[in-house]
Amino acid sequence: MRPLLLLTNDDGFFAPGIQALAKELKGLAEAVIVAPDREKSATSLSLTLRRPLRVEKIAKNTFAVDGTPADCIYLAIRKLLPRPPRLIISGINSGPNLGQQDISYSGTVAAALQGTFLQIPSLAVSLIPEKDGTLDFIPGAKFVRRIAARILETGLPAGLTLNINIPPLPYRGVKITTLGEKRYDPEVVEKTDPRSKTYYWIGLGKILPLGGKRSDIRAAERGYISITPLHTDRTDPRALSNPALKKIVQALV
Repeated sequence: MRPLLLLTNDDGFFAPGIQALAKELKGLAEAVIVAPDREKSATSLSLTLRRPLRVEKIAKNTFAVDGTPADCIYLAIRKLLPRPPRLIISGINSGPNLGQQDISYSGTVAAALQGTFLQIPSLAVSLIPEKDGTLDFIPGAKFVRRIAARILETGLPAGLTLNINIPPLPYRGVKITTLGEKRYDPEVVEKTDPRSKTYYWIGLGKILPLGGKRSDIRAAERGYISITPLHTDRTDPRALSNPALKKIVQALV
């Protein structure tokens, strides 16, 4: 029996990134798309708990969900797939997911993390555009096929999610990276609707990318494919022995 792959994203089932990925993976495994029916960027790990979810079968092996990327993983695993997938791939996202802030907001990364929570090897894949904004998903999909083939053979360590960011061609190589940082200065636009009610749009504003030599941000800037291992255990081991934290806790005893 051919291995089963689950594909999802936060751009919608129709997005060119997930479609390119599904096409490229056909020769490797059976790939099933379970993805939102519309764009769900920046939804992180949110689940839809206060209304029912609806699923539409768009075509063979393609399902559209009126929920979040994390919803899609739950529905796929519990209801829609004929058997558990060997690997979950979230993406290919239209734009990067680099640094601590991006991975915290990203629905693409969240879907992969949800898969890891369910003990299924999972990848989040994002594509960095050319300077003119062009996105060519085909080379990125070919790279994902290569790493997917390796993971189907070897698996991934428990609790580990790989966050992959692919720069434009030509690639200089592949690096295992740490998370950098993007400092956002959010822009909030205030306007008035036709009924004289105030409403707001939250924008990204200015972005200051930061990171050391081993960071995902610097690797991508230099033309390397960045692979950042993320762990579901977010405990800060250094803080466990931090004197300042101990003093705070001791004062509460």
